[in-house]
Amino acid sequence: MRRVPVLLSAAVMLAVSSLAEAAPAAPSTPMRAPVADHHQYVYSPAAAAFLSSSAQLEPVTAQDLIAQLDAAGIERAAVLSVAWVYGRPAQLPDDEYDRVRAENDWAARQAGEYPGRLVALCSVDPLKDYALAELARCAASPEFGRGIKLHPAAGVRLDDPAQMARVQRVFRSANARGMAIVLQLRGTSAEGARLLIDQLLPFAPDVPVQVAYAQAPSAGARAGEGATQLAALAVLAEAAARQDPRMRQVWLDASSFARPGLSPADARRVVRRLRQVGMERVLYGSETAVGLEVPPRDAWAAFRSLPLTDAEAARVANNVMPYLR
Repeated sequence: MRRVPVLLSAAVMLAVSSLAEAAPAAPSTPMRAPVADHHQYVYSPAAAAFLSSSAQLEPVTAQDLIAQLDAAGIERAAVLSVAWVYGRPAQLPDDEYDRVRAENDWAARQAGEYPGRLVALCSVDPLKDYALAELARCAASPEFGRGIKLHPAAGVRLDDPAQMARVQRVFRSANARGMAIVLQLRGTSAEGARLLIDQLLPFAPDVPVQVAYAQAPSAGARAGEGATQLAALAVLAEAAARQDPRMRQVWLDASSFARPGLSPADARRVVRRLRQVGMERVLYGSETAVGLEVPPRDAWAAFRSLPLTDAEAARVANNVMPYLR
């Protein structure tokens, strides 16, 4: 996969080794790779050019992604479109919605080259006026899987009633169309997690909701962001542990919580919360961020370095969302 190699494999493995003191004894037999990677991307030439303002990026095709999956031994992957990037406030092209549609369609065509292995999920910023129209268009197209990625380009403030109302209407529409939701959050606090449970999940009671975070609580996070996200994770985990009915359809995308550079103490905190959620609701995903190269093979090694039992890691490796089955 051709992206700017900001993190080299040696650095990744050094970060992984930092978790050794928190990890259990090495498994007696090698553990198979995950069945599915729930957090992968492809980039069209147009998206790569648009995203190259801060770092030079090249397009990433399905062929590139398949090579990375093969190297990791991963069978299938969710291809999450990056169409949401055109909503970035600092850029906002005049033909924003045209570009969003084109990028979603490009991702679908790429996934279509490997129909037995890749499933494309379109993406949209749920705060945009065109969000409902794009959701309806993607739901009607057989080229897309039965899910949509909601990714606010500038983040979302769930404590802002106007923003909350916009996200609620998209949740309601996705639920009505039977579309699973991949919700990408950034910097969400404990209060934001409570608002997610209280004011968003009731609008999508019938479809799976995959909660993902845009940055890991690791050495690469901004000051305080790791603690904020761990606090948000605690709220979700505690709600799951007390069997809050609103958490019945929630899956936790662990891609952002099991990353190279995670401290041993935070690794233990993450595992404690994952156990509260229940390993049957934890998904594996590599989540390669823009300009940050962490191949699936190294991302899986980082996940395996968490202090999980072999049985727990195996359960996560075998979990597959309905849109990928």
